[in-house]
Amino acid sequence: MKADTHPEYHTINVKMTDGSIVEMKSTWGKEGDQLALDIDPSVHPAWTGGTSRLMDTGGRVSKFKNKYAGLSL
Repeated sequence: MKADTHPEYHTINVKMTDGSIVEMKSTWGKEGDQLALDIDPSVHPAWTGGTSRLMDTGGRVSKFKNKYAGLSL
């Protein structure tokens, strides 16, 4: 195998949408960096059998609801 052809594989912290933090191995970022997810497997319909919980911490969903709060369809 050639040297220096593969990216560094290290441990990072992944912050789920519910606030819990999971330690994972990744090539993303640097050792000990934190990756915050907008959607994670615990709330995505593909992994929950179609029943999804909407957990947003002031992100896109909140912005959308605030923008269109006064409109009636």
